[in-house]
Amino acid sequence: MQENKVVDRTQVQVEAILFDKDGTLLDFTGMWGFWTDCVLNDFREQLFIRGLEMDEADLPKIWGTFHDEQGRMNGYDVRGPLAMGTMDEVYAVLTWHGYRAGLSWAEAKMIVRACLAQAEEAMEVHRPAHPLPGVREFLEQSRNQGLKMGVVTADETASAVKHLQWMGLDAYFDVIIGTDLVDRGKPFPDMLLLACERLSVQAQQVMVIGDTDGDMEMARAAGAGYKIGIGESGKIQLADRTIQTFHELLSGGLGR
Repeated sequence: MQENKVVDRTQVQVEAILFDKDGTLLDFTGMWGFWTDCVLNDFREQLFIRGLEMDEADLPKIWGTFHDEQGRMNGYDVRGPLAMGTMDEVYAVLTWHGYRAGLSWAEAKMIVRACLAQAEEAMEVHRPAHPLPGVREFLEQSRNQGLKMGVVTADETASAVKHLQWMGLDAYFDVIIGTDLVDRGKPFPDMLLLACERLSVQAQQVMVIGDTDGDMEMARAAGAGYKIGIGESGKIQLADRTIQTFHELLSGGLGR
């Protein structure tokens, strides 16, 4: 076997690639921006009905998101809760803001769950999941070269499978691991180690591609062979290499 050209200077023999989902395989702002707008608009309406309101200045502080003048999400903090947290953590943060606005904790929990349910219904209708540039080509190239592939995501497994199906990408993956399948999600190594077990590979034979330092820390803690961050240079501190798009890996090749 030839060494992988993407990681040739590390002398790593890559047998499998594990991908984060949101912000790595799919456009994070496109999908989670839609979801965030649905949830927060409904949440603010529920507060208004009860004579309460949320300070608009608090919007970016809730989940680590950026918003335009109309309040629509148009970006996110790769270090924030929405980018790195589990869905239960995301729910808890919004519940806390409902409590801060004047709701009882119990009422805040019920309202948040109702808002989330409505957002999920809207997601099913619009299916706002779109692959990032070069993703499909890179997956096809990797599959043709016999590399095993999996997804390790902070999302729930069933949701992850559904989002990949929406994009027609699910068939590329030998394993899909959501945070609900392990005791500890990212940045702990549990998901990566479970994926390695199911793929019958060693962690040092795995390349991890993700868009946050939570992904990179998971890879480091598990002893992964190589870590690639996708996104703006300098924002993912723990990556061995940072790329802007998958086209950079396609041009470099994954020779075996």
